Amino acid sequence: MAVAAIAVMVSRSSCEASLLTKINQIRFWRFPAAACICALAAMAAIILNRTLDETGLAMTLLTGVIVSAATLGAYPAYFAAILTFIFYNYYLVEPRFTFQMTSPEDYFVLAFFLAVAVVTGGLAGRLSDQVRRSRLRARASSALFEASRRLSAAADEDVIRRHLVEHIAAAAKGQAILADGGRTWTCPDELETASIIGEDVEPPNGWQVRTIEADGISLGVAAWRTPDDERPDTERDRLIDVLIDLGAAAVLRARLSSAQADLLAASKTEQLRAALLSSISHDLRTPLAAILASATSLKTFGGQFPPDVQRDLLTTIEEEAERLNRFVANLLSMTKLESGSITLQSQPVDVGEVVNRTADRIGAYRRRAVERAGHGESIAHGDPILLEQALGNVIENAARYSPPGGPIMVR
Repeated sequence: MAVAAIAVMVSRSSCEASLLTKINQIRFWRFPAAACICALAAMAAIILNRTLDETGLAMTLLTGVIVSAATLGAYPAYFAAILTFIFYNYYLVEPRFTFQMTSPEDYFVLAFFLAVAVVTGGLAGRLSDQVRRSRLRARASSALFEASRRLSAAADEDVIRRHLVEHIAAAAKGQAILADGGRTWTCPDELETASIIGEDVEPPNGWQVRTIEADGISLGVAAWRTPDDERPDTERDRLIDVLIDLGAAAVLRARLSSAQADLLAASKTEQLRAALLSSISHDLRTPLAAILASATSLKTFGGQFPPDVQRDLLTTIEEEAERLNRFVANLLSMTKLESGSITLQSQPVDVGEVVNRTADRIGAYRRRAVERAGHGESIAHGDPILLEQALGNVIENAARYSPPGGPIMVR
């Protein structure tokens, strides 16, 4: 699948890649700097000409080569060696102030000086370049460690993408964009972007684009831009590639974790539903059996029962029917809660009235003493029906799992 380009608001056109920018990118300024260092060394050699011999002056010139190598790198050191060789031939080799040589020894001395200058400068310059590269690798390793720590600690995909775009922008020392579908993440935040546009489209000038993938799954695209005065750097590009791979793995991990959490929640919901149905089947069967037995007895032997027995049977039918009605109401409420269609009717509620009504109802059919204390005329805002159902469930549990005959206190 072709990489989609990110359209950004770019005010500069491709003609901005001027000669000065290219020179800055290759750090051409190091060669004039090496020439200045060699000039200082030559001035020191001229000043010390009266007190030191030619060997000492040659060492003074070699010092300029070594300083250029240590501070500017290998190639400026080679350039400094050539300059010092020319000055050595012009100022120290007889006849002085000419480029003529009168003996084979002069050729040997000049060749030896040039070889020493090139070798010394090259070794020092390579050592300086190696130290510089080691520092860059150390910074890259530190950046990777910090990015890995932040990405592994984040569990939300949006947070992971925010961290990733920040680390890409820091590695590029410029700007960065992440896009996935219709969403974008930018660093800096005020960076103006447009939507992702078509396939096979060249990215805007100065921007590099790469697809974010993990295990063959496309997770969007990343784009970054370095400042115009930054020269091309393969180490930096490799660091950004590794950061994108780390971010892709973290995003995929977050998605898998979210999917696993959904599966666990669905599994627990199924377990709770099965346990609920098992419990409710018993709870529904008990009042139905009592209602059926009392009604059958009244129908078959109603005239033979004394009036008090008939009243007890009718009371049993009424209480069990109310109990059955509460079960059905709870089932309907639970169904609405699971489907998300329940609507709260918030209004002022007399808490004492709800407590008294619920305690009287449950105490009557449970035949348990439900005591009340400390309510007074407290008013709360809520749904009175759901509040009564919730309070009823709590008192039901207290009556079911407390010692028989003991009082229940609602405080």
